[in-house]
Amino acid sequence: MRLVTLRTAAGTRAARLDGNTGDPDSGTLTVLDGVADVGSLLARPDWREVAAAAVGEQIPYAGADLAPVVPHPGKVICAGLNYRSHILEMGMELPAFPTLFPKFAESLVGATDDVLLPPEDPHLDWEAELAVVIGTPVRRATEQTAAAAIAGWTVSNDVSMRGWQFRTAQWLAGKGWERSTPLGPALVTPDEWAPGPTIRATVAGELMQEASTDDLVFSPAALVAYISTMITLQPGDVVLTGTPGGVGYARTPPRWLVDGEVVEISIDGLGVLRNQIRAER
Repeated sequence: MRLVTLRTAAGTRAARLDGNTGDPDSGTLTVLDGVADVGSLLARPDWREVAAAAVGEQIPYAGADLAPVVPHPGKVICAGLNYRSHILEMGMELPAFPTLFPKFAESLVGATDDVLLPPEDPHLDWEAELAVVIGTPVRRATEQTAAAAIAGWTVSNDVSMRGWQFRTAQWLAGKGWERSTPLGPALVTPDEWAPGPTIRATVAGELMQEASTDDLVFSPAALVAYISTMITLQPGDVVLTGTPGGVGYARTPPRWLVDGEVVEISIDGLGVLRNQIRAER
């Protein structure tokens, strides 16, 4: 099953996407009556049954105005340095434990929304990422129970303001900017997709990142289990699993995103984010 959060004239609505396997131009959306967004849907224990049984208004997926697939997560927790290729390009050793940092709901944008380039930091970088969405509360989980708590998968771009990120040893200052993190287009349930297919990033049509989504030091289930040791993960919470090699910071010379460029992040079978960089005035 594939689920999206759709913007409408009356506000956002959760919708089921049928007849689509990751192509941004195919399929039909069935609106879930009375459900504001995917996060609100996941808060219901019977969310799978509600989504599967929906028979509401139907609209074409092509051209739909998509909000972040979970617009208001209680937590967005990100893993840094989790792809072997990226760790090596950054000149670091493989970590013994996950490197974690938070983002906030205000940082999220939809699959085709603009990403803001702030005037305070011109060193804007891309990071293609597989994201996990939690479907049931989980605390002190084993990897097995953590895997069972995953509602589905989606695509993200952990856009980073590198100038601010490296002002200190803590990364939050470069990671939590408003309207900087695309998330979507759809939540795809685990019965339809599992890690392994290819993740890619292109900037202005040039391929920058390409890797397998299972080239992780810490698997998605391992990340969920580790985080749940500290705090309860709730339905609708999001975990970003890290980025592969090929980011702009690691290039010689560094390559930064500029006003007007289009960044595409895709994961085979999950979908495509297509976002234009816009200088914030």
